[in-house]
Amino acid sequence: MKKIGITLGDQAGIGPEIVDAALADLQLAEWFPDGIEYKVIGERVDVVPGEPDVISAKAALFGLEESVRMLQAGEIDAVVTAPVAKEGLHALGFDYPGQTEFYADRLTCDDFAMCLTGAKLTVALVTIHVPISTVSGSLRESEIIRVGRLLEKFCRQKRMARGCISVPKIAVCGLNPHAGESGAFGSEDAEIVLPAIEKLNALSELGDQVFTGPHPADTIFKPASEGEYDAVLCMYHDQGLIPLKLLDFDTGVNTTLGLNYPRTSPDHGTAFNIAGQGVADHKSMLHAIKLAVELLP
Repeated sequence: MKKIGITLGDQAGIGPEIVDAALADLQLAEWFPDGIEYKVIGERVDVVPGEPDVISAKAALFGLEESVRMLQAGEIDAVVTAPVAKEGLHALGFDYPGQTEFYADRLTCDDFAMCLTGAKLTVALVTIHVPISTVSGSLRESEIIRVGRLLEKFCRQKRMARGCISVPKIAVCGLNPHAGESGAFGSEDAEIVLPAIEKLNALSELGDQVFTGPHPADTIFKPASEGEYDAVLCMYHDQGLIPLKLLDFDTGVNTTLGLNYPRTSPDHGTAFNIAGQGVADHKSMLHAIKLAVELLP
C-alpha cells in the first residue's frame, strides 16, 4: 500500500485543523477506494492558536526534516506539507526562501520548479522568491527552457492520470506589458522569451506546437482558465500566483516539479488570524493530498 506523509506545519496556524479535516473527509475514500495509508509526521505541541513561537517553529522544522528522512528511508512515498511561518523558521537558521527550495536541497535536486495547479488554472514559475526589481536581470533563456520542460512533463502526467493522451498546450507569458509590444515596452520578450519558446518546441518529443507565446499576461489567463491551455508558464511569482489564487484559492495546490518524490502543499499560508476558530477551509489540503496520490509512480 502506498503511504503519504503529511506534516502539520506551524501548529499555531491552521495546519493541524485542516489536516484533521482533510483526513476525515469522505472524498478521500471515494477518490481512492483501493486505499492509501496516511501518516501524520511529528507530534502535536502545546501552542496558542494564532501565536507562533519558538516551540511551534521547532515542531515545524522537525516535521520537514523528518519527512525527508522518511522519504529517503522508504517509509513514505510522497509528502504533503501544511503551511509554515518562514520568519520563525529563519530565526532557527532555516536558510531557504521556502519549502520548495528546502526539499530541492535536501533531496539533492538541482532541476526543480514551483508549480501551482487548481480546478481552473495550472501555472509554473521561472523565477520564484526574488525581489521584483531583480526579475528582469534574473531572466535567462536557459531557465525558461528548463522550467518549461518540467511543466510539460507535469502536464503529461496530469493528462495520463485522466486517461488523456493528447498533446498538452502550454501558454508562455511575456515579461513586459503586452509582451513587450514589439520592443516598445522592453526587449526581454523578443530577445529571451521568444527564442526559449522556439527551443522548447524543438526539444519537445510531442511536436512543435506544445508551447505558444509570448502572450500578454493581462489576457492569457482567461482562455487558460476556460480550458484552452493546460498550463501557463509565468516569468515571476506574482504573475502566476495572483490569477491562480483568485480563481482557485480553495482547490489550488503547490507542487515541486523535478523531485524524485511527489511533494505538494495547500496554496495558502498559516492563517494565524483564524487559527483555532473552526472556520478554516480544508479543501486546498484535501486537493493537495489528492494530487500527491495521483503523482505516485
